Order: sequence, then structure tokens, then C-alpha cells
Amino acid sequence: MRKYELMTIYPLEDDKYKAGLETLKADLAKFGAEVEKEEPYGDRDLTYEVKKQKRGRFVLLNIKANPAKIADLDAQFKFNTNLLKYLFVVVEDKKAN
Repeated sequence: MRKYELMTIYPLEDDKYKAGLETLKADLAKFGAEVEKEEPYGDRDLTYEVKKQKRGRFVLLNIKANPAKIADLDAQFKFNTNLLKYLFVVVEDKKAN
């Protein structure tokens, strides 16, 4: 298992936001990923329009996942219509070499 930061952006409407986040967490669990921490970043302007939205609700998730499953998660997230954008970032260990 490797640690990742997963930044996600949802529409501002509460029902779409909640549905999108619940679907995302269900997809993570389905592929064996664990959510360690969930950090809401609030509503922010988007740099460019995404799916006709100019603002979005940002949430950062710290997860543990099998690196081989990230491509499968990426493919599954594309079916989540309430998820505007997402980005996986590998968290490197800060151990001294």
C-alpha cells in the first residue's frame, strides 16, 4: 500500500456534492483503498470552466491504496458525474537516506 493525496472538486450544490463524495468513497472501498483523512478546502473559483461550472467545492483526501489499482480507480472516477476534477499525488516518505 502506498500513500496518496487525492484532491477532488465537486459542484457547489449540496446534493451533488454529497452524492459525489459518497460515490467516490464507495469506489475507493471497492478497490481496497483506505481513507486516512478527509480535509474540506471550501468553495473556490476554478481557473477555467469545468462541465459548465465556474466554482467548485474542494476536498483533499489522504488515502492508502495499492499502486496497481490507481489506474482502475481513475477509470471508475470517470463515471462519477458529480465529480468535476480529481488528481492523485504520491506522498513520498520523509525518511533520511
